[in-house]
Amino acid sequence: MNTHTLGRQGPVVSEIGLGCMSMTGVYGTPNEGEALATIRRALDLGVNFLDTADMYGNGANEELVGRTIRGRREEVVLATKFGFVVLDTKNGSTVRGDAKYVRQACDASLPRLQVDHIDLYYQHRVDKNTPIEETVGAMAELVAEGKVRHLGLSEAGPETIRRANAVHVITAVQSEYSLWARDPEDEVLPTIRELGIGFVAYSPLGRGFLSGTIRSPEDFEPDDARRTHPRFQGENFQRNLDLVERLREIAAEKGVTPAQLALAWALSRGPDIVPIPGTKRVRYLEENVAATDVELTKEDLERIEAAVPKGVTSGERHPEMSLIGL
Repeated sequence: MNTHTLGRQGPVVSEIGLGCMSMTGVYGTPNEGEALATIRRALDLGVNFLDTADMYGNGANEELVGRTIRGRREEVVLATKFGFVVLDTKNGSTVRGDAKYVRQACDASLPRLQVDHIDLYYQHRVDKNTPIEETVGAMAELVAEGKVRHLGLSEAGPETIRRANAVHVITAVQSEYSLWARDPEDEVLPTIRELGIGFVAYSPLGRGFLSGTIRSPEDFEPDDARRTHPRFQGENFQRNLDLVERLREIAAEKGVTPAQLALAWALSRGPDIVPIPGTKRVRYLEENVAATDVELTKEDLERIEAAVPKGVTSGERHPEMSLIGL
């Protein structure tokens, strides 16, 4: 497993990480035993970069990760996030970035994770009612106290990133990035490259769509959150499925899976980009990790670009209720 340094002076992470969100729901029924096995197998394969958040499963995801890495803490670069405050099932969630909440959230995450420090601590979404200087200032205090090693932002815009980095070095920015979600290329990637900030790509498989395993909306369990996403609904679904078919043809010619082709594309975008595909199953983890061995030629990249050009995806990437903080 190759490694990259996140940012100019950040942690050394595996070139591909593991998103743990789906291990406690969101995308169907969780299986704790399989989830534990998946994290352990990831570490065995050299995947040291684990990504969780306090809102995943209302803390259950952090607890799961914490239990699993106990005894192997030195092998892990542990990233978690704060910012979403779950109100109730009727009112959904809101975002907080005030200094009081930053400290409160960190002090709650540490015992759930069973660690004395967090390697990379993200603001999950920007709180538009709190100056980013206040939020990052409070996060910087956590660094000074040894509770956090490095700071990050998730789904932040260029101006916010600049203001945050002026308060304390931002090690990484995390945003959705894949063949069908290339928005960061316009402004975010140029900004962080100028500032020497690393980029962490979540959902590099288009929330599973680019894996080629999803053939119908009925493939989702009744409680799978993707049923509410515009790209997985109505005519958008079929249009996007047609894009995946184009990728499937290229992948078949190279003797790889569509997921491996999509991840190889993400890996080809630069050593400062670290994709963190999420999965809750060992077999998909192993398939994803094998993508690090896939070499794409200039011709391959041109064919992929022609098959799935920037901006061709149908539908918004989030349902309206999830746009908070974007």
